[in-house]
Amino acid sequence: MESRPDDLVPPAMHKPAIQCAAAEDASLLRSPTVSSEEFMQFKRKATTILEEYFSTDDVAATANELRELRVPCYHYYFVKKLVSVAMDRHDREKEMAAVLLSSLYGDVIDRPQVYKGFGKLAESCDDLSVDTPDAVDILAVFVARAIIDDILPPAFLAKQLTCLPEGCKGAEVLHRAEKSYLSVPHHGEIILQRWGGSKSITVEEAKAKIADILEEYLAAGDIGEACRCIRGLKISFFHHDIVKRALTLAMERGGGAEGHILDLLKSASDEGIINESQITKGFNRLIDSVDDLTLDVPNARRLLKSMILKASSEGWLCASSLKPLGPEPKKAVVEDDAAVRQFKAKTLSIIKEYFLTGDIIEVMSSLEAENYACSSSYNAIFVKKLITSAMDRKSREKEMASVLLSSLGMPPEDVVSGFHLLIESAEDAALDNPAIVEDLTMFFARSVVDEVIAPSNLEKMEEEAGRGKPGGSSTGLLALRNARALLGAKLSAERILRCWGGGATGKAGWELDDVKDKIGRLLQEYDCGGDIREACQCIKELGMPFFHHEVVKKALVAIMEKRGKDERLWGLLAECYGRGLITPNQMTKGFERVAGCVDDLALDVPDAGKQLCCYVERAKKGGWLDASFPNGVRS
Repeated sequence: MESRPDDLVPPAMHKPAIQCAAAEDASLLRSPTVSSEEFMQFKRKATTILEEYFSTDDVAATANELRELRVPCYHYYFVKKLVSVAMDRHDREKEMAAVLLSSLYGDVIDRPQVYKGFGKLAESCDDLSVDTPDAVDILAVFVARAIIDDILPPAFLAKQLTCLPEGCKGAEVLHRAEKSYLSVPHHGEIILQRWGGSKSITVEEAKAKIADILEEYLAAGDIGEACRCIRGLKISFFHHDIVKRALTLAMERGGGAEGHILDLLKSASDEGIINESQITKGFNRLIDSVDDLTLDVPNARRLLKSMILKASSEGWLCASSLKPLGPEPKKAVVEDDAAVRQFKAKTLSIIKEYFLTGDIIEVMSSLEAENYACSSSYNAIFVKKLITSAMDRKSREKEMASVLLSSLGMPPEDVVSGFHLLIESAEDAALDNPAIVEDLTMFFARSVVDEVIAPSNLEKMEEEAGRGKPGGSSTGLLALRNARALLGAKLSAERILRCWGGGATGKAGWELDDVKDKIGRLLQEYDCGGDIREACQCIKELGMPFFHHEVVKKALVAIMEKRGKDERLWGLLAECYGRGLITPNQMTKGFERVAGCVDDLALDVPDAGKQLCCYVERAKKGGWLDASFPNGVRS
């Protein structure tokens, strides 16, 4: 029996937990300092709640009782106690424990507490094995089940392993969960049915039941009944299939079906029946198969984009966490087509003039005139011609090409299509340009740093290039691999930004402190009465979109120092986000950096933690931050 909370254990005894917390997220796993007596009281009540649950199998009552204790910082202990008690009992109680964890996740017990609870279980497995000889295998199944149910991230296995001593039973648990359970074929069904599961339902039976529920819902329109049936399936790890099938049905039926389906998914999300991870996974599965769906629903891509937009605007889908929809299947461009030949000739003229003048506005104007229909194929051709022309020139032109590509604001899928054209022609181009691998590597990496394309785009391009060249010797494939390796290095963004000397702008000579100083000055000038459009232009002209999180951080700190009395800078952040100047990724990173230094900030602003909570909530309401972003640090 433990006699004090884990947070009050002496440092020498607590080292593994500290390392583990750092590996996951130290700021999220740190518990407030409370008295040992309060923790002992929580332990007694938690034990009583567990015993009642195993007697009644009432998930709702258990959730309410745990919530009423109002000590969320100790929920990790509840997770640990629940699993350790179930380990000594029959399969029925083990299954009940797994179902309860999945039901409480998100609504009652948050992600860091679940993570920490399982971390404590792994650390104490040697002790658990004294009373439960097969503790290693049982706990491995619990870990695998938690990953299947999406309440533990798969990365838990690798991260937690670094926190444990070599040869301990906790490490054996993690190895067994991965090798014996999660890596075998049909592991989802096997793990789900290990302790009897939810009536031993198979995947095929689950799919049939899902189809029936959706059909009945569209016929009757009863959201409450549909949600009750979904919850009754008790297959939370498979809810992504409900999302995918519902969206597919909406596109196939057309008419009012889309609105009804989106209403159902929104309700299921709001009530916590389908969690955010499963919703994202369902959308991503449909994104992967949308090209096949277009055979039956020609406008499937457009319908999917529309549903993504509606869902994200209603707040139950984080669009930034989805895979890129990707370009439409490429239609062959007829090389001898007069219009294409004319566009290529005009493109070369535009690029040549740009290299002489550096006038980006003129390029935008000329390109708009030549490609007034915003054709994706023409955009791809322009990207290819721009980079090909730059590779034949000096570093100045290469830097100018990257700056232009970042400034044009083309859809990422069009840029990716242009990169595909470059890859296809790379073997021939290598005959004239021996350094083509190095050049393409830097262009690919720079486009990710400048957030012209996403890292996932680069990964997908590499997969497609690999399928095209099984031997892996393609010039383009080698450049893609080099680019990904380069992006994974420390301080890669600054080095990539400076690879060609920064063109004529002098940006490459800037040190990080110089950039921070420039950001501080422009924010100060705007706060003293500057023009919002001029401020946005200054931020854009920094030419460092990967560092815009510094703008967010400095603006937030300045707002908090004034204790909300002057929120001009908040308005600037809203304008930058609305224009797409600050991306969701950079906005999130900026808030995370403020959360990370809020304890230091509290020395000058005592209520910094409370203020941060308020601003996080405002940012969520404004759609800047995902709903899962933690609400800062309470002071």
